[in-house]
Amino acid sequence: MTGIAVLQKKLNLVAGKMMVMKSNGMREKYPISLIDINCWEWPQGVGLFGLLKYYRQTGDRRIREGLPEKNVNTTSPMLTLTYLYEETGKEKYLDLIREWSDWIMRDKKLIRTGDGCFQHMITGDSNDGEILIDTLFMAVLFLVRAGKILGRRDYVDEANYQVLSHIKYLLNKEEGLFYHGFSFRRNDNYGGVLWGRGNCWYTVVGLEMMQDVEIDPAIKRYFLCVWKNQVEALKRYSDPKCGLWHTVIDDPGSYIEISASAGFLYGVMQGVRSGILPGKEYSGLIETSLSSILGYISEDGTVRNVSYGTPIGMDAEFYRTIPCCPMTYGQAMMILLLQEAMQPYWHKEG
Repeated sequence: MTGIAVLQKKLNLVAGKMMVMKSNGMREKYPISLIDINCWEWPQGVGLFGLLKYYRQTGDRRIREGLPEKNVNTTSPMLTLTYLYEETGKEKYLDLIREWSDWIMRDKKLIRTGDGCFQHMITGDSNDGEILIDTLFMAVLFLVRAGKILGRRDYVDEANYQVLSHIKYLLNKEEGLFYHGFSFRRNDNYGGVLWGRGNCWYTVVGLEMMQDVEIDPAIKRYFLCVWKNQVEALKRYSDPKCGLWHTVIDDPGSYIEISASAGFLYGVMQGVRSGILPGKEYSGLIETSLSSILGYISEDGTVRNVSYGTPIGMDAEFYRTIPCCPMTYGQAMMILLLQEAMQPYWHKEG
């Protein structure tokens, strides 16, 4: 296992780089920048979550400036606010948590599509009749945390239902992995592609929900079975040379993608440390993957080989051609991984 001093240095570099992330002239295709750390969208939400896990601190500046329209992706930064409220007890944080969770539940302005699933509505596009695996991290994890804080069992139950429904429509049962999305208008999974970063949202959300919020034992057991099956499949598809994962998981011709790889490895290591996964079966993968992934951190802390924001594609070639560039969520997923790798469990003697 790489030493704590090396991991600490890498972690400081990655976190520091994330805090100054800019688009630097890249032409972005979405109304709100997915790169600039000072914007409020889902990549920055993932970034705040990753940063919180290590620094446990942030500021109020974005809230004072005014928040954007509510949708699935702009809900993502609210997740971090739930942790900040627990630490600070600030009423203004609680008010925002209540406002955004009420927007989802009481006012039902987060659009429901088939079977009452949360439609993946985003800035500038309602994505009519469409659900994505991404929604589990962007909105559902916030909802279950809000339910815990507000004492709203119905919010927790709704979050559980959303995870169950997304499993129903997105899980490839033969592989144990997830498709990127499902269309209730088309009644299909578009190109049926097993996209890397989409899968890593379940790897992260599954454990976060099961460890942080009290869930019905039968539902928890089901979530855990799905999670274990996914991790077994990930072990099967890890690149034999470097132990990391391709942007299309079952397509070795597609490029190695680091935001997904960091998320997968974070989940596997957490699973082993918590006793969910047998350490002997995954120790080799962890050693190889961790050693390889550190090589994707540049000297200035930039995490390389991170794919840009990705809509649903109709074939693997679509995902192969998504460009790679520095992204806040790439930095954040690496932060999650590095702070896990620094846990005493991984550095005990004997």
